[in-house]
Parts: sequence; C-alpha cells; structure tokens
Amino acid sequence: MSFTDPVADFLTRLRNSIRARHQKLDVPASKLKTEIARILKEEGYIANYKAAEENGRNVLRVYLKYGANNEAAIRDLARVSRPGCRVYIGRDEIKRVQGGLGISIMTTPRGVMTGRQARKEGVGGEILCEVW
Repeated sequence: MSFTDPVADFLTRLRNSIRARHQKLDVPASKLKTEIARILKEEGYIANYKAAEENGRNVLRVYLKYGANNEAAIRDLARVSRPGCRVYIGRDEIKRVQGGLGISIMTTPRGVMTGRQARKEGVGGEILCEVW
C-alpha cells in the first residue's frame, strides 16, 4: 500500500487514536516518522515510541500519553507543508504555535527539529506540522 503523503497518514492515525482513547498506535516505520516521534517524546506529547517488526514489516509503535482526567497530551495536530504545496520559511519567519503552548516540527539542513530549536540555531526550512 503506497501513500502519497506518509507524514499526513501518520498524523491522521495519531489524531484518530487519541480521539478513540487508544493506549498505543502502530504505523509503518520510516526515518522521518521516527524523528517526528522523537520530537513528540522530547516535548512531552507522547509517552514513548519504539521501532518493532511485525509480520516481516518494520513498524513504529507509539505509546500515547494521557493526563489525570484521561485528557490527552495532544489536543490537536495540523499538517502544514504538503506534497502539493510545500511551505518553506526562513529563520526570521518562524512563528509561535498557539501563543507558545504548541510546537512546530520542521526539517532543516541540520535535521528535524522544533521551530523553537530552529529559531535558536538560526536556520529555516520546511515546516511539516504543528502540534498543540
């Protein structure tokens, strides 16, 4: 099964799993999805992730995080740059997400990082998604 936008598929599966109150989520693995999961874990939006192999296929298993009142750590996610309309921003154009309560995930020449890290390092790039 081929996807035209695997990152959007990953974000949609994540959004649907959170709304259905699942504890974990399996998606086909890739380096970019693993980097996005790493950033989500570092920022405290997911509990954990790990690469696994099921039925001869590499999968990324994401463990979702919920609060005391069964409230999800991720309120919503939005895909910004799409294959049909790429969105590139310079280091001076990086905006705060939800007034600083969320993060933007970017691909830069120095790797995948949050918008806050990119602003600190003085690099721009493609803005993949926003999470809050």
